Amino acid sequence: MSLRLYDTSTRTVRAFEPLEEGRVGMYVCGATPQAAPHIGHLRSGVVYDVLLRWLRHAGHEVTFVRNVTDIDDKILRVAAERGTPWFALAEGNQRVFGSSYDLLGCLPPTVEPRATGHVPEMIKLMRLLTERGHAYAAAGDVYFDVRSWAAEYGALSNQKLENMRSAEDSPNEDAKRDPRDFALWKGAKPGEPSWETPWGEGRPGWHLECSAMARQYLGTTFDIHGGGVDLIFPHHENELAQSRAAGDGFARYWLHNGLLTVEGEKMSKSVGNVVLLPDLLGRGRPAEIRYYLLSAHYRSLMDYSDTAFAEGVSAFQRIEGFVVRAAELVGAAAPADAPPAAFAAAMDDDLGVPQALAVLHETVREGNSALASGDRDAVATALAAVRAMTGALGLDPLDPHWTGGSGDELRPVVDALVAVALEQRQAARARKDYAAADAVRDGLSAAGIVVEDTPHGPRWELKRP
Repeated sequence: MSLRLYDTSTRTVRAFEPLEEGRVGMYVCGATPQAAPHIGHLRSGVVYDVLLRWLRHAGHEVTFVRNVTDIDDKILRVAAERGTPWFALAEGNQRVFGSSYDLLGCLPPTVEPRATGHVPEMIKLMRLLTERGHAYAAAGDVYFDVRSWAAEYGALSNQKLENMRSAEDSPNEDAKRDPRDFALWKGAKPGEPSWETPWGEGRPGWHLECSAMARQYLGTTFDIHGGGVDLIFPHHENELAQSRAAGDGFARYWLHNGLLTVEGEKMSKSVGNVVLLPDLLGRGRPAEIRYYLLSAHYRSLMDYSDTAFAEGVSAFQRIEGFVVRAAELVGAAAPADAPPAAFAAAMDDDLGVPQALAVLHETVREGNSALASGDRDAVATALAAVRAMTGALGLDPLDPHWTGGSGDELRPVVDALVAVALEQRQAARARKDYAAADAVRDGLSAAGIVVEDTPHGPRWELKRP
């Protein structure tokens, strides 16, 4: 089965057929870095990373563009409240976004353009819209005329123009032809950054930048546009309107990931329920956090709770436990050339990760049974399949991203030291000095080393958080 994706614009699951065979252009709305990322932002990052990996697995060459909105009303407001330069606030938070994506195993985008670096492209797009009669200047701002595009405006969000609320994105609301017209460009104001344009100095509106940057890096028509479901209106609706009005085909498939709430409530600073990555790192490793964020279908609403997170941690550790034990027995065999057919079918069905994880865990159970019976061939087969599946999800426990840089270079030294202690323990047990044997085990445990007695002899691993 070929890849099928739910397209918001048609509200159907459609077979994915790229504009150019073997090549995919994908644009995802990235951060507006007025603050550090919460786990809802990171869920979106992980979701589109899995899509990127699965497209590449299918043999596509993917140009992945993820923008940064580094100038925005929110950034300016927070910077003013803190007495911090707006650019310092945006840059500092964007670095946290970048390091968080990297920590969770997200592959880097092909390009990560910033709004402030693409004003010439925005001017070009505004000029085109003005010439076509879809934009106008008023009171120092430039607006998109929604009534000039009334037949199509609202199609993405499935709304009618007459039922839409006003676009309250400008202090010059009285200058608009229609309250629903949205700002492409905002005139200069004291203390705010500004750029020169044919319509006067000012700064970008929120929606214009994405159309301009997608056009710059992916062309006038491209394959996939992604983002959170909260962006469908007004942001993505406005992107689509201004790009189509300019004569561009724009995105052929629209994907939207569901939001992440906390025990039934939207994350909010005023409520005090915002969950940040450091909050989870005290209770789970990055790979375990990634597993948890992938455990629900990408389009579903995901509700965070400590219990659900702990279950995700335990589930990943079951996978990891098998992979580590199997690799000790048969060696770290390379992943299979292709994941099992049932796994691939689940992934091809609108990125059905929960169903794919069910296939993965069933294979782990089969592998554990093979370990218990000592069937080395079956263990090797299961290990190769598990590594193929976890690799597709960015979760392979043996991937250097998860194993490197965390003291693994000391593993041979620690292994030799633990081996000496285990020999002493075995000798004590042989002479029936169980108190001495237990003392060795307790000493290792106090040092953070867990000893497990298996049919093949004792094995050890570091305690997990």
